[in-house]
Amino acid sequence: MGDMTPPSHREGSRLAPLPPRPEELLLVALGAVPGALLRWLLQADPLANLLGCLVIGLVSGSVPARPRAMLMVGIGFCGSLTTFSGWILALERAIGLGSARGVSLLLLELVAGVLAVLLGRSLAGRLARRRPRQTLRR
Repeated sequence: MGDMTPPSHREGSRLAPLPPRPEELLLVALGAVPGALLRWLLQADPLANLLGCLVIGLVSGSVPARPRAMLMVGIGFCGSLTTFSGWILALERAIGLGSARGVSLLLLELVAGVLAVLLGRSLAGRLARRRPRQTLRR
C-alpha cells in the first residue's frame, strides 16, 4: 500500500498537497462510519469528544508509528466521533446567554480533552513497553 501519510503531511508537498490515494480514502471512510454511529448512539458531545481525545492519544502515541491506524482510527474514527464545530457552537451559545457556568464547563472540557490525549499517549507508551520485543532470526 506504500506511504500512508496523509497528503498534507508528506514531505515535499509544500507547493500543493498530493491528492489522496484511494486506499487512504478507504481507510478514512472505514473509520468514519463507526465513529459517526458511536457519536449518534452516545448523544453526548462531551463524552464523545473526551473518548475521541483518549483514542487519538493512543493512536498517536503508538510506537512505532502506525500511519494506517492514524488514517483509519485517528482521522476517520476520531474525526467523525468528535466535533469541534459542535463544541464551538455550544461555547458561542453560552457566551451569547451570558452563562459563565456554561463557558466554564466548555473550558473544563477543553482541559479534560488535552489531559485525555496525554493519558492516551501515556497508555500507548506503556503498552509498547509491555509488548515482547521481536528478535531477528538468523
